[in-house]
Amino acid sequence: MHYKIYCTLLFTAVSLLLAGCTGNEAVPANATQTGITAGALAGSVIGYNEGHHHRGRDAALGALAGAAAGGLIGSAVDKTNQQPVQTGGWHE
Repeated sequence: MHYKIYCTLLFTAVSLLLAGCTGNEAVPANATQTGITAGALAGSVIGYNEGHHHRGRDAALGALAGAAAGGLIGSAVDKTNQQPVQTGGWHE
């Protein structure tokens, strides 16, 4: 039981660290990135906890499926969002 909790906390910590690597300085965050990260995290946790014999494989498959689904949903959201408009300030 404690092993599941530790694995869930580990997955959460790793995904938060990886999400922190994509800040506004390098690339602005968008719904596709957020969807992929959240989908991979949720899919790996669900796959790990629902698997019986091959938990590692089930977590990896869940992460792949979750990332794909999250990416598709995030891409659809990005397509419907309007592009940001420059409202003033310093321009070159």
